[in-house]
Amino acid sequence: MKSKVIGAVSLAVAAAGLFAAAAPAFAQQKTITVWWGKGFYRSEDDALLDTIKKFEAKTGIKVELSQYAIQDMIPKTVAALDAGTVPDVAYSDSYDVQAQGKWAFEGKLEDLTDVMEPIKDRFVQNTLDASILYNDVTKKKAYYGFPLKQQSMHVEIWSDMLEKAGFKIADIPTDWAGYWTFWCDKVQPGIRKATGQRIYGVGQPMGVESTDAFQSFYTFMDAYHVKLVDDDGKLLVDDPKVRENLISALKDYTDTYIKGCTPPSSTTWKDPDNNVAFHNKTIVMTHNFTISIAAKWFEDSQNQALTQEQRDAGKKAYEQDIVTASFPKAPDGTTIRYRSDVKTGLIFTAAKNKAEAKQFISFLLQEDNVRPYIEGALGRWFPVTKESQASPFWQADKHRKAVYNQFTGGTAPFDFTKNWKFTILNNENIWAKAMNRVVSEKVPVDKAVDEMIVRIKQVAG
Repeated sequence: MKSKVIGAVSLAVAAAGLFAAAAPAFAQQKTITVWWGKGFYRSEDDALLDTIKKFEAKTGIKVELSQYAIQDMIPKTVAALDAGTVPDVAYSDSYDVQAQGKWAFEGKLEDLTDVMEPIKDRFVQNTLDASILYNDVTKKKAYYGFPLKQQSMHVEIWSDMLEKAGFKIADIPTDWAGYWTFWCDKVQPGIRKATGQRIYGVGQPMGVESTDAFQSFYTFMDAYHVKLVDDDGKLLVDDPKVRENLISALKDYTDTYIKGCTPPSSTTWKDPDNNVAFHNKTIVMTHNFTISIAAKWFEDSQNQALTQEQRDAGKKAYEQDIVTASFPKAPDGTTIRYRSDVKTGLIFTAAKNKAEAKQFISFLLQEDNVRPYIEGALGRWFPVTKESQASPFWQADKHRKAVYNQFTGGTAPFDFTKNWKFTILNNENIWAKAMNRVVSEKVPVDKAVDEMIVRIKQVAG
């Protein structure tokens, strides 16, 4: 009898042990918090949600997702850092431009080398470089972020409006001076005469609250081969040639406004405003740091909530009327090398569930997951992985091909990847402030440039 009792107790203990081993999967299921910038298109957000569902099913880790408007992400993140209540994973389109380098320098970001090193061969080198930042606490560079997608500068043109003005795409000059003169002196008078409406030849972003303004101005600086920092992040603004070329770039940028070739409101434009002006056909062309302008019309063509007439209008605009193009040749006749802005996600050192957060990142960056997310943005973002860049998606139409050709032609990084203090200058938007000094306050261009150089040295020196 005694041996039977002991045996029964042993079986009960063993059973309890098995239950205890299994219990954490149910009773103590891990949950990670993820903060993510809201996508531009529903298909983009749907792809992210699909990946999260697959991750939860595979790992048993629950994901608490919160999505916010881009303009809200940095204020919310800064508040969370101050309170010590950061999410486990965070992504915003604005992190890299405005904050990531500073946070890395201050030691607030988790080193993701263990995530990125095993998979780095899948990524294009420039996207890896943008994620390798300096930490002043550890006194070394490491992966303080993971590359997710990238964007660059494009020109969007209404070809049907150009034809109304009396010109064809083939008539657009490719030389720098001739190009800008064409839109101001020929296209604008032509379209106004043909329509009787106050339409502008160019949409030139100049608002201090617009990232488009500083990204566009960088393209003008690149046209004049302005190099503000060396590869180690050391300032080069004391070079007289840099000053001279900055003056040329700012003069060309502001001349469009002074000549009356861009809407007066462009000095206060925020990021969506040049898109809106283009969609409303109050401008014939604009430069934009994605092809979201064209993609909006593609989305309309697929949107079953719209009428057939509206879908047909979207299809016509996307396939026939809108042209995605490059900038003209630089003033010296060379081809401009465009900046690539590589968007990165983060884990903070204060995150509570870093191991599980890294699992999530590794899962998200698998080709089967990251590609639908990027392609769900309808061409607005270009991939960071070699395999995704070779996807047929990028050869499917003229707009995506233009993006593909521009990226595969070679790109350059922004200065904030070499000197994190340029994120402060971008936040201040000293570039747009200089533009407004010239066009609104009538300050001479050379004085506005000298003020800009002083501020660059104060902040980033």
